[in-house]
Amino acid sequence: MAGVPWFVCGPAAWLAAAGLWRGPERMEPTPAEDWRQARVDLVIAACRDQPTIVHCLAGLSTQTLRPRRVLLVDDGGAERDHGIQLAREFARANGLALTVVQRTWSIGKAATLKRQARDFGGDVLFVLDGNTVLASPDYIERCVRELYQGVGIAAACGTVEPLCPSQRRALAATPAFQRWLDGDDYLDPLRPRDIIDRIAGAIGCGYARHIERLRQGFLARGLANLHGGTLDPFGGAIAFRRRYLKDLFDRYEPVRGDDLTAAEDQFIARALAMEGYRSVRLDDIVARVQPPPLHCLPAIAWRRAVTLLQNDHYFDALLRSPANAMRHRWRRLWQRADKDRGERRRVREAYRQPFGERLTWRQGRPVGCGLLLLALERIGYPAALVAMAVVGRWDLLAVVVAVEVGATTLVAALVEPPGHRVGAAGRALLAAPLRYLLLAVGAVAVGGFGVLLWPARRLPWHVKRRVEGVPARSHP
Repeated sequence: MAGVPWFVCGPAAWLAAAGLWRGPERMEPTPAEDWRQARVDLVIAACRDQPTIVHCLAGLSTQTLRPRRVLLVDDGGAERDHGIQLAREFARANGLALTVVQRTWSIGKAATLKRQARDFGGDVLFVLDGNTVLASPDYIERCVRELYQGVGIAAACGTVEPLCPSQRRALAATPAFQRWLDGDDYLDPLRPRDIIDRIAGAIGCGYARHIERLRQGFLARGLANLHGGTLDPFGGAIAFRRRYLKDLFDRYEPVRGDDLTAAEDQFIARALAMEGYRSVRLDDIVARVQPPPLHCLPAIAWRRAVTLLQNDHYFDALLRSPANAMRHRWRRLWQRADKDRGERRRVREAYRQPFGERLTWRQGRPVGCGLLLLALERIGYPAALVAMAVVGRWDLLAVVVAVEVGATTLVAALVEPPGHRVGAAGRALLAAPLRYLLLAVGAVAVGGFGVLLWPARRLPWHVKRRVEGVPARSHP
């Protein structure tokens, strides 16, 4: 939900539409290594995921590529549940070699990834959240194969869809799940208790599906066609090149410790983009994530808005990419550095960027254009709505909201297959009130961030980076 444009008629949406119209750039893969020889380790980050941990392991048991090591880390701390016990029972029933770590005190997902990136000696570290189910049997295989299509690919993930009650019932009927039950009846802990729970669950699943289709099928796909990679990996099933992840933690631990904001995956994606790496998303594999309850959505919207602003602040060099790229091109033109361009070797690889954070500060990255437009929309659209309400232009406010809702409905219908467009349009209309409510919550979070954090410079790491400078790094 964090990457959806707040104003579907805004510049980020138009840029994504241009990318969809143009289509992906066709590039020949340039693998330097054979993905079949990759050593894959998997870590499951669980934190009070008892209702979904068995479903997560059931999806893992059907994968065509089995990791050589599976580690389940329960980071619930003093508030942990019985998820570890259920996971051990499922592993014994299905012959799954599962190593379990149960922490007395919660230290966060970032610390878990840092430790496993350093302790594991494999080539690929696959990170799976305890509330995520790998719906595609070849999910891990496709992600690992994509990581080896070029040296600049550091992370790969699939398409995210909500884990609705119908999918939970289908997982409960699988052979692996039934072996764990051993003839006992299964009572889903997340089953609706009454008609109110059923309606709330249907609204939550419909809203999650609508938002994810907008974010992935429209925004992420269009910008990926233009920039060569997705802005942020989605969901809780992501494959990383382990050495890239280890180098990232070695670099940022002295200045950030284990505080990688509330969305560690987004921080990691931004940090990889700063080095010139890219994250990719595959449309033909699916992971399902348990949607949050409706009453939790405002708090999640607040946290995600603040997290996005923190990441924009920490990695402001990416947002400055358009200006830095223009300045860099003007400098090269002024120095007549391109006079022999025709004689240079044209690199036609899957990703064509020089590596190193210093180059990001000098000439920017293509992915920064989309990040800048989204950041401007997070500030501009709510500010415009508030300004129209303050001056009393309710007629203009109603027209703007109606146009935005109509454009969102049209886009949501177009990104769906032909047989599902009517349902997608209906979900878009039904989700509009909830979407604007969460937009208001995010707008208040943006205002609080701007008033309290930005002028006061309460983010000392930003100042420290400016003082110390950015050391040059080369591609490993």
